[in-house]
Amino acid sequence: MKQSIVTLDMEGVLTPEIWIAVSEKTGIPELRRTTRDEPDYDKLMRGRLAILDRHGLKLSDIQAVIGTLQPLPGAKAFLDELRSFVQVVILSDTFEQFAAPLLRQLNWPTLLCHRLIVENDHITGYQLRIREQKREAVAAFKRMNYHVIAGGDSFNDTAMLGEADKGILFHAPDNVISQFPQFPAVETYDDLMRLIKQAMA
Repeated sequence: MKQSIVTLDMEGVLTPEIWIAVSEKTGIPELRRTTRDEPDYDKLMRGRLAILDRHGLKLSDIQAVIGTLQPLPGAKAFLDELRSFVQVVILSDTFEQFAAPLLRQLNWPTLLCHRLIVENDHITGYQLRIREQKREAVAAFKRMNYHVIAGGDSFNDTAMLGEADKGILFHAPDNVISQFPQFPAVETYDDLMRLIKQAMA
């Protein structure tokens, strides 16, 4: 029997959306756009970096906002319980320089994500680990003979959900749910836990 592993998106599933928080703090509405709105991640990030340049925002400005954020209500208890009986890996399109304050509050789960290119506190670019890293990570876990159960909320999670043995949408917007009806969609951590346990049975 294959051993199960659970892969989860971070923002929108366990933590607030970082860019939305930055948008609210800085009063720049264009930064509210996320992978729930824009399926093309490169296009989204190029737009974000141009906005940061235009407004003179530095890495430290964004990190200051992230330092005020907390995991979503119930996220830590859900993750603690889940990690008590199955291995969990967070697969996120966030960046190492953003994630640490939130990971600390979640008791340091394993996170695979990307890296920002930074010069003198100025974000000059970003380095994707590999393209479609969420899907590729799931495919690699399957080659290692894991039964993969994946949860996410956005367009950039759907390839991961499709590659997994079981994909689940959690707290996803209506536009994602309607375009991907093959994935069950739940709204609470209790329901997400129930579907994960069913998929492991």
